[in-house]
Amino acid sequence: MKTIQSYISLSIILLFATACTKVVDIKVGNDTGRLDIEANVTNTSLPQVIRLSKNVPFTDTNTYPAVTGATVSVTDQSGQVYPFVEGPTGTYTSNSLTGVAGNTYKMTVLTNGNTYNASSVMPAQVMLDTLTSQNTPTPGSDNKKEISVHYHDPIGVDNHYRFVLWVNGVQERVVFAADDQFNDGKDVSVILRQDDVDIHAGDKAVVEMQCLDQPIYLYWFTLSQQSADGPGGSVTPSDPPTNISPVSLGYFSAHTTQTKSIIVK
Repeated sequence: MKTIQSYISLSIILLFATACTKVVDIKVGNDTGRLDIEANVTNTSLPQVIRLSKNVPFTDTNTYPAVTGATVSVTDQSGQVYPFVEGPTGTYTSNSLTGVAGNTYKMTVLTNGNTYNASSVMPAQVMLDTLTSQNTPTPGSDNKKEISVHYHDPIGVDNHYRFVLWVNGVQERVVFAADDQFNDGKDVSVILRQDDVDIHAGDKAVVEMQCLDQPIYLYWFTLSQQSADGPGGSVTPSDPPTNISPVSLGYFSAHTTQTKSIIVK
């Protein structure tokens, strides 16, 4: 409600405010204790990582109780099973699995008597060509910079992307997700607009480009459309669509990955 600025008496103002007050019931999913799965298989030889935790209320800060003692594995399309071994609390890793573009991977998590499954197809990799930096066009931005990514989208193929930005080792919390609905087969430039970390000349910017299948793109795109996080950047007001069955929080993503860095000019 716009502020009413006039010289009417205080009693009239209070009466007007009382008459116009409306109670809005916003449902933000404040339930707790649901399993949250953060699972990734990439095309690198680095350890593949699956993290299990429990969600917290929307009003809490970014602290998630780890889920320990689970049985976690990923199966490739040839039937080879890769067990994931728990290391740090709630973190399960495999050192023997390297994802291959075009292959389908299936995750199985057994915890607390329940079994969770998900599958994901690793798309062909689209190469990240270059990163550039430019001045932020916002007036009064005090010489702040923006980072752009540049790549060529293959023609005739549905492609979906996620970009992760770090500035001086700090990850930007804004989610960057893109598809090729309007730029199929074109040279593409995407500005990673954000307001969480200020970027200036001399900073080091690192960008990871992920090529995703459609369900995982939908997960990240939904998050990108959410408004600001809860207190401390904790949880989102509603749950994004998951590819995990039965439905839980989180995702299982088989994706390619490539990273580039620049010193901002």
